[in-house]
Amino acid sequence: MNTLSLAQSAPSTSPATSRTVGDLLREWRQRRRMSQLLLAAEADISTRHLSFVESGRAMPSREMVMHLAERLDVPLRARNALLVAAGYAPLFRERPLSDPQLSAAREAVELVLKGHEPYPALAVDRHWTIVATNNALAPLLSGASPNLLKPPVNALRLTLHPDGIASSIVNWHAWREHVLARLQRQIDVSADETLSALRDELAAYPTPPGAQPPEAGDSPLNQIAVPLRLRTPLGVLSFFSTTTVFGTPVDVTLSELAIEAFFPADPQTAAALRDFADNQRSGGGVLGTTAGA
Repeated sequence: MNTLSLAQSAPSTSPATSRTVGDLLREWRQRRRMSQLLLAAEADISTRHLSFVESGRAMPSREMVMHLAERLDVPLRARNALLVAAGYAPLFRERPLSDPQLSAAREAVELVLKGHEPYPALAVDRHWTIVATNNALAPLLSGASPNLLKPPVNALRLTLHPDGIASSIVNWHAWREHVLARLQRQIDVSADETLSALRDELAAYPTPPGAQPPEAGDSPLNQIAVPLRLRTPLGVLSFFSTTTVFGTPVDVTLSELAIEAFFPADPQTAAALRDFADNQRSGGGVLGTTAGA
């Protein structure tokens, strides 16, 4: 398995220092499409008090900031920003993944990745930077430019970039639509400007030469999930993916870590990956390269 160091940055407080906690709370409420009346009812406070907090006529206590953030499902990083804007110290720490206190989490990630073999899996941070991969990912990345495999590696950029694996994706149009829609949902939830810039970058990538137009069978109405169909040295492989996150995290880094696990969508893919794994174990050599190489 290949592991990369997770690039860390201190929680940014610049937006909070130039904007009030009321402004930020109102933006999160509107982002969640909640009226003042609904949020006040959810938080069991008066609409008048909430209105005073948003307008700056009342300064919320630390407990009230956290109470409203919980009802609005605000990410931990943004909760720290709310606290700073209200004049309080951040509550949630942001440790590097190498921190000894996160050793149990690292071991859990490695266990999940290794246990998912012979099928590919990878762990990513909030901006889709690859943190770790298992050995089964190699066949999927064999067509990517070495420049895109130099850390830090962005999983979505690697997928849709012309020098990545875009030209190997059989159902490129359907997969691109899926990736952009998923990214937009993340932006809607997190209001992350880096993800917004990434979405714009990915949307501007050209269609790979030779990409086939969408087929009738690619319609979501005809499928249970959008598969990733990829030309590889092992043949055309087809996958469904699942996402795993840590439950009830209180560390910013841990709250933003996710594991993407790919499962074979047909018997041919399962057989090809089992054969590949058996070949590696028997000393047949490693095919291609992985993001942590």
